[in-house]
Amino acid sequence: MTTLTDAPAPAAGLPAAGAARQVWRRLRTRPAALAASAVLALLVLLAVAAPLLAALAGQDPHTYHDELVDSARGGVPYGSFGGISAEHWLGVEPGTGRDLFVRLLYGARISLLVALGATVVQVLIGLLVGLAAGLGNRWVDGVLGRITDVFLALPFLVLAIALTAVVPRDFPRPLLLVLVIGLLGWAGTSRIVRAQTLTLKGLDFVAASRLTGSGRWRTARRELLPSLAAPVITYAAILVPTNIVVEASLSFLGVGVTPPTPSWGQMLSTAQTWFRADPAYVLLPAGLLFTTVLAFTVLGDAVRTALDPREAGRLGVGTRKETSR
Repeated sequence: MTTLTDAPAPAAGLPAAGAARQVWRRLRTRPAALAASAVLALLVLLAVAAPLLAALAGQDPHTYHDELVDSARGGVPYGSFGGISAEHWLGVEPGTGRDLFVRLLYGARISLLVALGATVVQVLIGLLVGLAAGLGNRWVDGVLGRITDVFLALPFLVLAIALTAVVPRDFPRPLLLVLVIGLLGWAGTSRIVRAQTLTLKGLDFVAASRLTGSGRWRTARRELLPSLAAPVITYAAILVPTNIVVEASLSFLGVGVTPPTPSWGQMLSTAQTWFRADPAYVLLPAGLLFTTVLAFTVLGDAVRTALDPREAGRLGVGTRKETSR
């Protein structure tokens, strides 16, 4: 999992409308950020449109085509490049003959859904715990701090494997992965929110809100949450690719998404026995997984740089026109 050292430095506060436009201008000056956004938008569009594209191709992710694999060779697809044809645009799955293009699309839905859902759970829990620790008294801060330390020190992957293995198999696996990854991975967000809350508590606008009679949680909702948006968004952008890899790892180990539901990690797990006879079956899900993680990482780094003025100043982000303003 991403550790606290991977997180960006907390921003001073949420930019106003004019500063938000400046952030967008900074992002537009970074070709890598635009390319990553385009790649992610295309992947999300393909995942959402998976049923429509499957109908257009005349395939579905579960139908076996035994006639398309060579049983004498152990199930290797007939034809070149994994059995690519007009009916099967990226070939078929070895051993089963299921359409690979459609399974990749449905696998993208699982990977993105689990990663984004787990990120939401992590951010919500981390935000609540971090605010409670930052706004509470010394006793509350100490107790929540120790709980956060415990979650940071847990062997995440080992515990996730144990939890997913003991849950009954009829429990929806995507939902289980969202809950397990989210409930085990919120501590980094909590640390960032707590540190930023302690900094903001001493600023004039927060003190003024308290002097007008606002309670702690009203002050948190109206004054602190807008200022916490920038660091939380940037850290969430780091969490998404991490969660994609975690989901793929759990599915690869056989404790994630279960057949016949397609998943990139599950496909890579079964591809171990086919990488010599059918390299495309390994390269396609691995390439999509790598591209998705890379795009999220590049976009997250660009968002972090655009939202943190100190980082932007160090790296020279922005135009001379922006600097003069």
